Amino acid sequence: MPLLDMPLEQLHQYQGRNPKPDDFDQYWQRALDELSHTEFQVELRPSEFQVPFATCYDLFFTGVGKARIHAHYLRPTFVKGKHPAILQFHGYSGNAGGFSAKLAYVSLGYSVFAMDVRGQGGLSEDSTSVKGTTLHGHIIRGIDDVPDRLLFRQIFLDTVALFRIAAEFEEVDPARIGVTGWSQGGGLTLACAALEPRVARIAPVYPFLSDYLRVWEMDMAKNAYEELRTYFRHHDPQHKREHEIFQKLGYIDIQHLASRIQSEVLMGVGLMDDICPPSTQFATYNKIKANKSLVIYPDFGHEGLPAMQDHIVQFMLKL
Repeated sequence: MPLLDMPLEQLHQYQGRNPKPDDFDQYWQRALDELSHTEFQVELRPSEFQVPFATCYDLFFTGVGKARIHAHYLRPTFVKGKHPAILQFHGYSGNAGGFSAKLAYVSLGYSVFAMDVRGQGGLSEDSTSVKGTTLHGHIIRGIDDVPDRLLFRQIFLDTVALFRIAAEFEEVDPARIGVTGWSQGGGLTLACAALEPRVARIAPVYPFLSDYLRVWEMDMAKNAYEELRTYFRHHDPQHKREHEIFQKLGYIDIQHLASRIQSEVLMGVGLMDDICPPSTQFATYNKIKANKSLVIYPDFGHEGLPAMQDHIVQFMLKL
C-alpha cells in the first residue's frame, strides 16, 4: 500500500518528537488546582428543540478565566434512576452541532453533553487576554505569554469541568460516563480522560493536538496546523526560538498526558491522514497504559471512516 508516513510496524513503536517540559506534571497540577477553585455557576435553559423521548437544554457554565461555556444537554425521559452519559467534543473551529444528531445515544438511555469549545464556532466565550499574537489559531494563542496563558490549557480544563458537572447531575451515574470526539474532539477526549481519572471509556478518532514538532518536520504545518507556519514566518523567521516554541507547546501536547489515562480506549486512525499525520496519533496511542484497542483504516485519511461510528456506539454500550 502507499505510504504517507512510517510503515505500520514503525508506527506501533514510535514515541514522538515534541519535547516534554521538565515541569509538565506541576503545570497540570497547578491547572487542576485552579479548576477546583472555579465556581461553575451552571445554568440550564430549555431548548427550542424538543422530542417526545428526551428533554433538551442549553447548558452554560463558567470555566477558568471566567469564560462562559456553552454545551448541549439531552436526557432521556423514559429512564428511571441513574443512567450512563456520553460527553462529545467537536472538531477544530466547529461547534456542538444540532440536537438531532445526538438522539441515537438518548434513545439508548444515555444522557448526552456536547460542548462548544471556547472561542470557536459555537456560543462559548474566549474571555481571556494574552500577550503577543492571536493570528490565526488557537494552538499559538498565548505562546508569547506565560505557559499558564496557553488557550488549549483552558480548553482542556473546560472538558474536565463539563465532566464534573455531568457527574453531579442526579440522573447521571458518574461511574458510567464515556467521552468521544473526532480530530480536535479526539484530542480533547484524550485530554479529558487524562485529567479526570473517573472517565470510564473513551473513543477518540484521528486526534489533533499531538506531536507538533513531528508535524513541522514532516512539512505538514498546513490546514489545521497552518498556524505554526504562520507564527514562524511572522514572529521568528530565522527560527532562533524554535526549541523554546516547541518546548512550550509541549505543555498542551496530548501525547505527554496519555500515560495518565485509566479508562478503556477505542481509537480510530486513517493511515493516509494528511491533516493529523498517523505518526502523531501513534505517539499518543503508544503512551497509553490502560486497556486499549485500535481500529486502522489503511486507505483513509481525515474523513468519514466506514462503520467507525458503529464501533463507537457498540463500545459505549458496554458502559
